[in-house]
Amino acid sequence: MAKAKFTYTFRRYEKKYYITDEQAKALLKKIGDRIIPDEFGETVICNLYYDTPDFLLIRRSLDKPLYKEKLRLRCYSVPKNDSTAFIEIKKKFAKVVYKRRLDTTYERAINYLKTGDINLSGQIKNELDWFLKSYKSLAPSTAVFYTRRAFFDKTNPELRITIDKDIMWRRDDLDLSLGAYGERLIDENHRLLEIKIPGVMPMWLAHILSELNIFPNSFSKYGKAYLNFLKELSCFGGK
Repeated sequence: MAKAKFTYTFRRYEKKYYITDEQAKALLKKIGDRIIPDEFGETVICNLYYDTPDFLLIRRSLDKPLYKEKLRLRCYSVPKNDSTAFIEIKKKFAKVVYKRRLDTTYERAINYLKTGDINLSGQIKNELDWFLKSYKSLAPSTAVFYTRRAFFDKTNPELRITIDKDIMWRRDDLDLSLGAYGERLIDENHRLLEIKIPGVMPMWLAHILSELNIFPNSFSKYGKAYLNFLKELSCFGGK
């Protein structure tokens, strides 16, 4: 099986689709052997989003500006202190997604995001330092978890397809090492499909999506978790 390589800088378009499990199965059947699953198979992805006390980053993102950015900590499985973790800045400008990320251990990543102290250097480290200084009082805001299947095109590995299920979130116990649990973000019979492409969507894939009545949706996991949190606050008389 082909190996998936971790990439530390991205520039691509990301299309999202909210689909049923049946549509996901039909899509993979129609695509057939054009795509290859990555070496990790189904993976539980654990994310910890950082934000200001007044949720400035996610509020700006939900306003759909020309430019927006987020900061998160990502692990590919429930981490231990010495597990690999990725500190990521994700930016979107004029519909193009840019991602910069740095890897270290989970323990060191948590400490860096809390204190700004880490024994690493380089351009991405400098960008992370600037991000932390630009937004005051950044702290863990929301944890988001899901199970992902990832594929890439045989002839163009930069074309990636991911299918996420069991998407959950929580705002307490903001330590990824405690496990992947929380409230559901989407129905258990639905999936979030993402197609990540360096440029134009291939015609063969566009035709398959059309045949299956799969159309783009605007969907942010952190954004939806934040909106759910606001609904819960309103139910309890919060402001």
